[in-house]
Order: sequence, then structure tokens, then C-alpha cells
Amino acid sequence: MDFPVSLDSYQRVRLPSSLSFLTHLLLLLHPGEMHSEEVRVIGHGEPILAHVGDEVEFSCHLSPYRDAEHMEIRWFRSQASDVVHLYRERQEFYGQQMAQFQNRTELVTDEIADGSVTLRLHPVVPADEGPYGCRFLSSDFTGEAVWELEVAGLGSDPHISLEGFKQGGIQLRCSSSGWYPKPQSQWRDHQGRCLPPETEVIVKDAQDLFSLETSVVVQGGTHSNVSCSIQNPLLGQKKEFVVQIAEKLKKQAEKDRGKLQVELDWRRAEGQAEWRAAQQHAVDVTLDPGSAHPSLEVSEDGKSVSSRRMAPGSADGDPQRFSEQMCVLSRERFSTGRHYWEVHVGRRSRWFLGACLAAVPRVGQARLSPAGGYWVMGLWNGCEYFVLDPHRVALTMRVPPRCVGIFLDCEAGKLSFFNVSNGSHIFTFTDTFSGTLCAYFRPRAHDGSEHPDPLTICPLPVREKRIPEEEDSDTWLQPYEPSDPALAVW
Repeated sequence: MDFPVSLDSYQRVRLPSSLSFLTHLLLLLHPGEMHSEEVRVIGHGEPILAHVGDEVEFSCHLSPYRDAEHMEIRWFRSQASDVVHLYRERQEFYGQQMAQFQNRTELVTDEIADGSVTLRLHPVVPADEGPYGCRFLSSDFTGEAVWELEVAGLGSDPHISLEGFKQGGIQLRCSSSGWYPKPQSQWRDHQGRCLPPETEVIVKDAQDLFSLETSVVVQGGTHSNVSCSIQNPLLGQKKEFVVQIAEKLKKQAEKDRGKLQVELDWRRAEGQAEWRAAQQHAVDVTLDPGSAHPSLEVSEDGKSVSSRRMAPGSADGDPQRFSEQMCVLSRERFSTGRHYWEVHVGRRSRWFLGACLAAVPRVGQARLSPAGGYWVMGLWNGCEYFVLDPHRVALTMRVPPRCVGIFLDCEAGKLSFFNVSNGSHIFTFTDTFSGTLCAYFRPRAHDGSEHPDPLTICPLPVREKRIPEEEDSDTWLQPYEPSDPALAVW
């Protein structure tokens, strides 16, 4: 590049050092590039993806590094007046903070002397989605950076239930909750082919999370299994549940043997699966002779209890009202966890089984009921099965139980009864247990029955049991027909 230089003037100036000369030369060539570099605020270049319930960090720093300890630093939503968090002169100010962010932000200032700060936000909720920014302000500098926060929620595992027969096929319903943004569902057969849904409903709850319910009609004999998958479009992740359609169910559907029988078989299969799962929590239960009523006789090994013969007129009375509880409790006490035990009742005509609060009185108690600390099932005079919930609810079973399985889930507040003879579910109490529980046994007074079998706790390990096939159609205990035939399986 040519520029005028006076030789005379050049000779009058004392030559500087070589470095100084180069500096002056560069100033002549590019006078603006030697000024100090402009300070910028650096935020998140790409959108941030956060999961519902997790913690997210918003980090900002000055470039080049500069001490920001005495600056004002403001995190905001779409505009500076929507304050997420405010720092000024080494203090945090919460008066201007938006209500939705109160008690949810935490400022990290470990590197503020180098111009770097981080704001933590937790827990993330769907309403947090949107634009954010951070602004640095001092007497000689103002700058900001903005970015987007995307929120995603992966919902619960899908649950598939059988709704019954419809349009010549089996109607299945799939449901799940806790998704964000709005999820997408898909039914598929065993070959991966899409099945058109019959219905689909998606609703948003008070927390802005989506729940989905969809149904499909599967034609009988067409599919060996069906899957329901629900996908989060933002995460690209999905949850899937596969239901196996039993061969027996398909054959019955193909032969059109009727809605009732199909539903009964399906319910029985579900009950057997629940019973097998309960058996995984089998515990060794023994009777406590010290808790036994004087009219009861407990075996030496603490595994059986029977009632002595009583004088005429001293019978046990009404199944729901009595003067004294002729019962015995277990030595074991249960306050947490899951516990399963089995009791052989044989052909005894009167008995009560279940659980009770360890602290409830057992003498002079006027009424058996959950409200009184008892959760029991019983048989009265060999012809009526019932539970007290708190009033008497009659039960009708296709196969009378010779052995009863009892499953206690303390945390879930559930006590379930199973017919071990065929693996079916009988009844489940759902309640809030207010204290420690123990197993409850009451053989009832001897009534002259030809089957005065004791109540006997079955030994461990628990094995699957079935009564002989010829007894499977036993109808010696059928007191009456239920008003709803579909309840007969229970």
C-alpha cells in the first residue's frame, strides 16, 4: 500500500525499537483493530431439553472474561420485566421474581469473578417451556443472551384392559398418564401391522400433563397378541405393552360361544396371574397360643386351630354379631412390606380368616368390620360365603375353596383373598391400615358338622395347588344364584 512519507521529517524522528516501529506501522494500516475487544454475553446456543420433574441449569458468561461480582445479572422469560431470578451487588433479590419461580431457583456464583454464573431451576414443570434470557448490566456495559427451553415428560407404562365383545371382536382399552407434550398412540398386531383405533381421547390435567385413553376392536382368531405403544414426539421415546390373547379365548371367540364365558375366562386368567405374583411373598406364619380364646385348641407346632365342642345353647351365634371373639392371632406382626400365607379350611362349615389390628380388643367386641380393625372373609353354616366391608357382602364361587390364600400389601393398603383350589381371586379389601397387623383365624364353634376339619396353616414353600378334576365341578356349596352371573367367578 502506498502512502506519502517525507524523507526530511523521517530523518528528524529518532528511530524507535523494531517492535515499537511495527506497532506504529500497524496503527497506520488498521487503526480500529487495536482497540480493546468488545464484551459479549454468551448463553446457550441451542435449545435446552429438560424432563418434567428434573433440574435444569441456565449458564451465562462474559467473553472475554470480566469480573461480574458487582454487576446486575437478571434471568428473565420473554422480556426483561418477567424476572426469573435477580442478582445485584452481591445480593439476590426475590421481590420482583415471578410467582411460578419462587422457591424453585438456585444461583451458583463460584466463578462470578471470571464473569460466569449458573441458575438452577427445579423441579421442571410443563409451564416452564418457552424463551429465557440473561442480562448483565454495569455502569459501562449492557449485554444479554437468549435461548429456548423445551420440556418433555415420559408418562406411565400403558395399561391394557379387556372391555368385552363388540362388533364381532374383542374390545381392548389402553390408558396411560403423565405425558408432555401431547403423546401419540399406536396399536399393532403380532406381525407389526398397525391396527386402526376405535376411539382415542387425550386430556390435560391441572399440571398440564396429558393422559391418553385409546381402544381397539380385535377380531377373534386374527391376532395371537396385540401391542399398545405410546410415544413422546419430542423425545422420540415410547412405552409399549403387549397383551397375549389366550388360545382358549380366541377359540371361544371364533366359535361365538358368548360374551359372558369369554369375560369369565379372562378374569380368571388375570386372577391366577395376581395369585402367582402374591405367592412370591410367602411367609412362615404360626399361631400364638397366648392370644387364643379358651374355647379354641391350638396344636403344639402352632400350625392348626380347632374349636372344642360347646354346651348346647352356647353356639357362636350370628356371623356378624357375637359376644366374644373366639379367635387366635399369629405370632408375626406386619407393619410394612408384602406377605402371603395359605390356610387349609377343608370342608369345615364355619370359619373366619383375614387380618386385624394387633391392638384391637378381642373380647366384648360387638361387631366385626374394617372400621373396628378387622378385615375378614368367612363361611357360615356351610352355605354362605361373605366378607364384612363393613356390612355383610355375600360371595358366590364356582369352586368352593378348600384352601384360602391371603395376601397383605401394607403400603398399598390392600388385603386380598384367593381360592387356591383354582387360583382365582375372591375379594380385596382396600383401606388405610392405622397400625400393626397380624393374621386372624377363627374356626367358629363346632356345629355338629361331619367335616370338623381344623384350620391349618399350609407349609412353605407355597406350591400351586388344584383340587382333583372330579371336584372341579363340585356344587355342594351353591346357596343361591347371583344377580349378576359375571360375578360368579369371584
